[in-house]
Amino acid sequence: MNNKKKQLKRQTNRKFYGIGIFLMVAIIFAVFIGRFFYIGAFKTVDKVNLSKKVSQLYASKTQIKAQRGTIYDNDNQPIAEDSSTYSIYIVLSKKATAFGKREYLATKDKPKAARVLSKYLGISYQEVLKDLNPSDRDLYQVELGSAGRNLSLETKQEIEAAGITGINFTSTSARLYPNGIFASHIIGLAENQAGQLTGVSGIEKAFNKALSGHNGVRSFEKDTRGTPIPGSKVKSRAAKNGDNLYTTLDTRLQTYLETLMSQAQSTYHPQEMTAILMKASTGEILAATQRPTYNAQTKAGINQIWRNILAQDSYEPGSTMKVFTMAAAINSGVYNQNATFKSGSYEIDGKKVDDWDTNGWGYITYRDAFIRSSNVGMAHLEQQMGAKTWLKYIKKFGLLKKTGSKMPDETSGSIEFGYPIEQANTAFGQAIDVTALQMMQGFSAIANHGKMVKPYLVKRVVNPNNGKTVYQAGTKVVGKPIRSQTASQVLSMMQDVVYNENGTGSAFKINGYRIGVKTGTAQISNSKGTGYLTGETNYLFSVVGMAPASNPKYILYITMKQPTTFAGQTSGQMLASVFNPMMKRVLDEDQETTNQKQTQVTLPDVTGQSVTKAKTALNNAGLLVTVIGNGKKITAQSIAGGQTSLTGERIILLANGERLMPDLTGWSRSNVAALANLLNIKVSFQGSGYVKSQSLAANKSLTNQKKIVVQLK
Repeated sequence: MNNKKKQLKRQTNRKFYGIGIFLMVAIIFAVFIGRFFYIGAFKTVDKVNLSKKVSQLYASKTQIKAQRGTIYDNDNQPIAEDSSTYSIYIVLSKKATAFGKREYLATKDKPKAARVLSKYLGISYQEVLKDLNPSDRDLYQVELGSAGRNLSLETKQEIEAAGITGINFTSTSARLYPNGIFASHIIGLAENQAGQLTGVSGIEKAFNKALSGHNGVRSFEKDTRGTPIPGSKVKSRAAKNGDNLYTTLDTRLQTYLETLMSQAQSTYHPQEMTAILMKASTGEILAATQRPTYNAQTKAGINQIWRNILAQDSYEPGSTMKVFTMAAAINSGVYNQNATFKSGSYEIDGKKVDDWDTNGWGYITYRDAFIRSSNVGMAHLEQQMGAKTWLKYIKKFGLLKKTGSKMPDETSGSIEFGYPIEQANTAFGQAIDVTALQMMQGFSAIANHGKMVKPYLVKRVVNPNNGKTVYQAGTKVVGKPIRSQTASQVLSMMQDVVYNENGTGSAFKINGYRIGVKTGTAQISNSKGTGYLTGETNYLFSVVGMAPASNPKYILYITMKQPTTFAGQTSGQMLASVFNPMMKRVLDEDQETTNQKQTQVTLPDVTGQSVTKAKTALNNAGLLVTVIGNGKKITAQSIAGGQTSLTGERIILLANGERLMPDLTGWSRSNVAALANLLNIKVSFQGSGYVKSQSLAANKSLTNQKKIVVQLK
């Protein structure tokens, strides 16, 4: 009986265990089913969206590069634009095949490859052959060091034309500076940094954000082999190209100034030189440069000096400062044309001020002090004005304050003004540090009948995506430090510096034009800042000139620091070697424009010449040059050599390499027709007058382009 009860109890227990196990399995199964249902319905696990995760796994994104904006001169010709450079690599591994096709350099082709690469890369045949036969037989590919990098499109195409399997190229975004040495420290450089062109100096740096634009993106779904899935949705965000920037620089004048400065540099070997040509009434800088400089395209000379001397360096200006001293004295009522003083030396608070001729010229007037460049005379005028009044005029002329030129790292200058001798020293350009741009701004008040204008280099910035101007510069009057009558008196004295028998500026006479100048010779502080260097070469020589003197249109300011070779000339003659031809050129061009007269010139044949040499020759002949193609040699010209043209006319040159559409805005119908003829492109004109718009945007490739439409107005 007991056994039956025990057996029944065991059966009952098994039943409960079975039910329990069944229920546990059912619950677990239900949880799994519920989980799968939840995932299927909501496609989410631990707050992770599975649909998005799968899409990301099989998605592909391609970055669409934005084109960096182009920098133009004042005639809409590019002086900095986007381009590409190429680096070479040679595949050596026999594993490099695709679809049964060899993609490596075969052993039998290596001698030919070495000959081709040696020819176009400028390295020896034996050196290339050694690289193509490395000691490591398992090496997949080789490069050719610096010689194989930063190649032009022209060089790449010439190597490819040899048809050697295994020679390959990678492209890198680069910046093209077609004019070489051309206001290099002002325009600056843009370099490839992490795949993006970035401005590192000059205007390229100052306007980097506007020039850069915004990259676009193209995305689509792909399979495991990377092939786009048919029917998959393609999403894209268009790239927004960088803004285009238009400068005030005149290419013909800038090119001529660069030539003159290079000649002076090679003759006199100064430590530094600067030159600025500005339109007096507007503040537009037409040409400006410095020495040392560099070739922006080849980077030759870039390690000599990185600074933009015109904006970043301050210096004691010397006697050109006397322009402001005399203006302040006249304007404050201190100047007396009949008063005289004893020249030679003058003691202030136990310290002595000496004239450059310490014997002096006896008792002379203050006008004569300006003409002879007497330090003693200027010190007397400062003492009569008083330090407070003189400092007020220093600031009125914009010194000790940045001009706001938008040049990176512009300095504001400094002054030592604590003691009477320091205050007097500033009256003849010592104990005060200025920048070349500050001096130009102050000089404009003399040229503009008392109105002082801000110097500027960038006229406008235009968004190429919609054609809207996003930044517009123009003439900005930044003060009126002196009366018009005061400016006239100073201008009269500046003419005497040139034409009076006692003047220091006789070297600056220019036939056919009346010029007003002020010369300067400033001592240079020693490295300790405790005194000045000695010796006949340790000076900063300078000249500022305004012309025509009766009503100045142009201001030209040149400095030359520590020339090491005088070549038997005075400091005035050295400066005049740049000043006179430069000022005459701009005055001649102005007269031609005013009288609507043009000079007939016979064109040289520049085909086969380098782009730089051809442009220089034609610019110096007074012609406006447009180059199409980023190669190094000229292949054709719109007006044949030997034919005649008029100065100021446009001549179009074709260079080898990649050819991009120029900005035709403002071109004449005949200029466009000449371009179309050179490129063998049909052109359709709409309207009459000058070009307003074009069907193919500027900087777009001209490859396979057969027709363009041009709207005239």
